[in-house]
Amino acid sequence: MRVLVAIILAFISTAALADSTGERKSGDRPPSATDVISGLYDFSRFQQGLLESTDLKGNAEVKNLAALRAEEAAKRDKALKQIQEAIGAEPRIGKTTSVSAGLLVEPETSDGPTYVRSFYASQIPEYESAIDLLERYLKAPDNAALATFAREQLPMLRAQVKDAGRTMADK
Repeated sequence: MRVLVAIILAFISTAALADSTGERKSGDRPPSATDVISGLYDFSRFQQGLLESTDLKGNAEVKNLAALRAEEAAKRDKALKQIQEAIGAEPRIGKTTSVSAGLLVEPETSDGPTYVRSFYASQIPEYESAIDLLERYLKAPDNAALATFAREQLPMLRAQVKDAGRTMADK
């Protein structure tokens, strides 16, 4: 029952976060380079937040995965920073961590297996949001370097979200 509640809360909080940060819906104009850079920085902060939350409750498996994802986020941010500086984009500054990552920091309300399931469940909507952002951008990109970067990132992000879904189902 706790897992179901955690999943529902993750989806609701992700939808609320998307609405509050001005994220574009697929019917709106395609995102600009600045929108994509901002969205990917937000995604990186979410991944950093996962690493911080595993310090409180995670087992070795989730700690190692969170560390790997945070390292990937740092590399992605470094490449994004170069593109950002080259085009002179000023990304919007979002919240420092995602609401979904905050769900994982409730040590009194979750136990080990519940935490592990919520760890994986919280990632899926975040990945889907980042993938959707990149896919919409690639329909009408306004910067060649960022378009190339987006094309390189998509297969990796798709594989990671599939892994998270499979692992969550196994737990």
